[in-house]
Amino acid sequence: MFVRIDNTPRDYAWGSLTAIARLLGRAPSGDPEAELWLGAHPGSPARIDGASPAPDLAAWIAADPQTVLGSDLVAADQAAGIAPRLPFLLKVLAAGAPLSLQAHPSPEQAAEGFARENAAGIPLDAPHRNYKDAFHKPEMLFALSDAFHALCGFRSRAAIASDLARLIQAAQGAEDVDQLNPAAASGLLAAFAHRLAAAADDGAALRDAVTWLLTGGGEVDELVHETVRAARLVLAECGADDFESVDALDPALLPFETVISLNDAYPGEAGVVISLLLNRVRLVRGQALYMPAGNIHMYLSGLGIELMAASDNVLRGGFTPKHIDVPELGRVLDFTPLPAPLIEPSEPAPGIEVFRPDVPDFALVHAVLDGGAGGTSIRLSAPAIAFATEGTLELAGRSGGVVLARGQSVFITPDEQQLTLTGAGELFLATTGAGIVA
Repeated sequence: MFVRIDNTPRDYAWGSLTAIARLLGRAPSGDPEAELWLGAHPGSPARIDGASPAPDLAAWIAADPQTVLGSDLVAADQAAGIAPRLPFLLKVLAAGAPLSLQAHPSPEQAAEGFARENAAGIPLDAPHRNYKDAFHKPEMLFALSDAFHALCGFRSRAAIASDLARLIQAAQGAEDVDQLNPAAASGLLAAFAHRLAAAADDGAALRDAVTWLLTGGGEVDELVHETVRAARLVLAECGADDFESVDALDPALLPFETVISLNDAYPGEAGVVISLLLNRVRLVRGQALYMPAGNIHMYLSGLGIELMAASDNVLRGGFTPKHIDVPELGRVLDFTPLPAPLIEPSEPAPGIEVFRPDVPDFALVHAVLDGGAGGTSIRLSAPAIAFATEGTLELAGRSGGVVLARGQSVFITPDEQQLTLTGAGELFLATTGAGIVA
């Protein structure tokens, strides 16, 4: 069965005013449009259009889980003692301003944290609640805009030390003492560099630095202030302090630009300095990031397709008025330095890319068709959601079919099994990790 779905974009303040509307081919609403949710998450379940079996996907699953999800998912959820649920959530995400610095728990951490907060009697809607459900929330992001900017994962102490040394050198060479006190700046920055270098290993050093930055007082405030000023000096020395676009900057200068832009958006935030500890990522269209449990990340700007496990568990570390629980964040974070976590797809057929993260909750198909005869086929064994971003595509299954134009989406029940795509355009298809049969 093919059931058309739609939703209203969430109007979070960091959302773009134009990006989602442009992608959908309609006029902007005039309000920020941050995320378009295509799934059954209770926070914003997708509406069912037309002759509907239910008003939205969540209600349809509750009324007829066998049809919507299939016997395999229903049986697995029953064995786990949970209500039948769609395990993934597809989103269109448009960041016009930075999101919060955050990480997500593992399945074990989520289950334990949810039970612990329930036992403590913390209401599910309490602002200081960390765990809204018992599920993990790994996620991936596919860049749709020409550039998508993010912070993602801790980098090595050697890379951090190199940038700190450049900031210290710029601070010490400053001539305008009314703008910057070179001795104070280089002293604060040098002390922070020493703090990072003193620990026995990278993980311990990063854990200590993040904890200190998020719990420190006046000294942290001063360090943020002087780090920003030194970053401005670095860009000025390189003749890059008057750049028209961040995309035109030398990648080596992006950490310093990030310090400045984050402080402009959130003056004095400790996360301004934390940004120096993280990989600064600039994706081009078609590249994708995968954020597993414990990965610290922050989207800065751009338009993308986001696919994640259906959960609302977020541990925040800054750039937000929402609750920040530093000890709990520290328990969840993986402080192992790693390269930016790009995920590469397989290409089972021309024009077809399949992204398979190391979790069972979701996989993403990216299809680009040129209108050639015959199209291409995908075998499905689980429910799926398809969303068209360009052109017009026809989807045909075992017993039904649908035509999707730009900006349209459809829910596909698992009984369709074989999916044939024809036409010319671009389409994203989300399903479970086992839903795409090789």
